[in-house]
Amino acid sequence: MRVIICCGALLLLVLIPRACQGGNILVFPSEGSHWINMDILLQALHSKGHNVTIVRSSKSWYIKEKSSHYNTYTVQVERSLDQKFITEIISKAIAFERGALPLTSFLYMTFGMFGTFVDAHAAVAEYASAMLDDQELMRNMKDSRFDLVLADPCWGGGVILAKYLNLPLVYNVRWVIAGEGHLDIAPSPLSYIPITGSGSTDKITFFQRVKNIGLHLLTLIQNQLVTKLVYQKMCDKYLGPNNDFHQLVLDADIWLMRMDFVFEFPRPTMPNVVYMGGFQCKPAKPLPEHLEEFVQSSGEHGVILMSLGTFVSELPADVTNVIAAAFAKLPQKVIWRHKGDRPATLGNNTLIVDWIPQNDLLGHPKMKLFVAHGGTNGVQEAMYHGVPVVGLPLFFDQFDNLLRLKERGAATLLTINTVDKDNNFLEAIQEVLNEPSYRMNMQRLSRLHRDQPITPLENAIFWIEFVMRHKGAAHLKAESYRMPWYSYHSVDVVLFLAGAVLLVLSTIFIFIWCLYTTVCKHKVKRD
Repeated sequence: MRVIICCGALLLLVLIPRACQGGNILVFPSEGSHWINMDILLQALHSKGHNVTIVRSSKSWYIKEKSSHYNTYTVQVERSLDQKFITEIISKAIAFERGALPLTSFLYMTFGMFGTFVDAHAAVAEYASAMLDDQELMRNMKDSRFDLVLADPCWGGGVILAKYLNLPLVYNVRWVIAGEGHLDIAPSPLSYIPITGSGSTDKITFFQRVKNIGLHLLTLIQNQLVTKLVYQKMCDKYLGPNNDFHQLVLDADIWLMRMDFVFEFPRPTMPNVVYMGGFQCKPAKPLPEHLEEFVQSSGEHGVILMSLGTFVSELPADVTNVIAAAFAKLPQKVIWRHKGDRPATLGNNTLIVDWIPQNDLLGHPKMKLFVAHGGTNGVQEAMYHGVPVVGLPLFFDQFDNLLRLKERGAATLLTINTVDKDNNFLEAIQEVLNEPSYRMNMQRLSRLHRDQPITPLENAIFWIEFVMRHKGAAHLKAESYRMPWYSYHSVDVVLFLAGAVLLVLSTIFIFIWCLYTTVCKHKVKRD
C-alpha cells in the first residue's frame, strides 16, 4: 500500500505543471564595474535554475569565456573597450583636471572628450555589427529560443539585438548613453532634479537651476549626436529605416535601476521602473587569513580601507605620497588597494594590495572608514554596512554619488585638485573618524536600506521571471514613450488654444472696429 501511495505522489509531481520553470536568458553586458554587478545578478538567476548565455567580444577585459554559471557566444573583433583604452582616458582626464580651472575643466570634459566618447561607442557598434553580420551566430541565437534579453543600456548594442531577435528586453541600468536613466523614461522637473555633473542637490537655487538646464541641454545634444553618428546607422542597416533608436531604448519592458530612494533624492518614476539599489550587497564572509591577521592587529583603533575602483590603475606619484604620508600619521591600520610604484612615504601601518574582498572588509566589525572614489558599487556597499566615507571623486558620476552621502551627513568630499594641499586629506580623515555623527548617519541609512519586505536581488529576479512568464510587460509601458515631444509637452494644444483665443479676440476687435466705423459714418452723414 505504501508503495502505491509513493508511486501516486511521484506521478502527481510529474503531471502537475511546475509554478516556475527555468528560463533561457540572453545577456548583452558591459565591461568593468558594470560587469561585476551584472555577474552577481547572473549567478542568482543560475541558482534559480535559469539558463544564462552571454554575448562577449574576443577582446573582453572582464568577461571570461568559461564559467560555471553561464554559457558564452564570443564575437571576434579587431578592437574593444579594454583596460588600456579606459585607463588612458582616465589618466588624461586626471592630469587635465589637476592643472585646469573649473571652467576649462568643464569645457574639456564636455567638448574635448566628446570625440573619445563617440569613438568608444563606435568600438561597441563595431562589435555589435560583427555579431549581427555573423549569420551562423544569429541563426544559433534564433534556434536557442531565448525568453528575453538582459542588457546594460549605457551602450546601445543590447537594445538593437533585442529588437533584431524580437525578444522582451530588461535593463540592468543606471546610465543610458549620455545621462541618468530616469531622464529618458520618467518626468524629470529640472527645478529640483539635479543633472549629473551639476554638483547640486535637490535643493536648487535660481542660478543652479540655470546651470542645471544648460547641462541638461548639453546632455540631450550629446545623446542625439551619438545616436545619429553611431546607433541610428545600425538601426537603418539591420532593422530597417522605420526604427528609431531612441524609441527602441524607451521600449524596454522593465528597467532594473541600480539605486533606491535611501540613496537617491526623491523624484517621479514610472510603473516599469524597479529599484534594486544595493542588490550586490550581502553579509560579510570571513577574510583570508593574512588579511584577518592584519585587521586584528589594529586593536581598538580599527582599520581604514582605501580603494579607487576598477579603472584607476595608479594616481600621480605626488598624490600617492601625500596620501601615504597622511595614513602614516594615523593610529589605525590601513588597507590600500593600489597599483603602481610603492609610495616613498608609506608607513608601517599601511598594507598595499592589488585586490581586496571589498564587501567582506567593509562588513568587518573593525572597519572604521572607507576612502572611496564614489563608484555606485562601493558607495552602496559602504551604506549597506554602515561605514562612513571620505570621498575622492575622479570622473563620471562619482562626485554626484558622494554628494548624496554628504547631503545625508555620512561622508565628506575632497577633489583631486585639493587632496594634496594644506593637509586636506589628513584633516578630512580625522574629521570623519572623530565626529560620531558621520557613523551614526551612515548606520541610519543602513537600517533604512535593509528595512524591506524582500531583498533588492530577490525583487530583481522576480521581475525578470515576471517578464519571462508573461512574454513582456506591455501593460506597464506609458503611452508617453510613443508620443512626439510636442504632444508630450502639449505644445500643440497650447498653440491651438492660443490660436483660438487670438481668433476670438481678433473677431471681437474687428466687430467693434466695424461697429465704430459704421457709427462714425452715420454721424458724419447726419451732420
